[in-house]
Amino acid sequence: MVTMSVEQFEALVTDALDGIPPDLGANMENVAVVVDELSPPGPLLGLYEGIPLTKRGNSYMSAVPDRITIYMATICSACTTDQEVVDMVRKTVVHEVGHHFGIDDRRLKELGWA
Repeated sequence: MVTMSVEQFEALVTDALDGIPPDLGANMENVAVVVDELSPPGPLLGLYEGIPLTKRGNSYMSAVPDRITIYMATICSACTTDQEVVDMVRKTVVHEVGHHFGIDDRRLKELGWA
């Protein structure tokens, strides 16, 4: 298990988001990315909640923002080194952003992001 501050973990999430290609990052619309320090029970590393860009229609304008949650405790408890945390945060962020763009788990696994 790796121990770090919430601020350090949030910086890793920010770095992972900054690592997304600019053309994709520019197309992330109406989505909040948050860190859950405690994490729910179970092995969930992250969660996308919302309407993927591929399923948004004309009525989407009044929708609340989508939400990507990255679970700090789950990730830190699954890792034994700081580098493993960095790698797992990046993979989790990319995975959840993929859902925002409408990519399903099967395809994310094929691409190496699951």
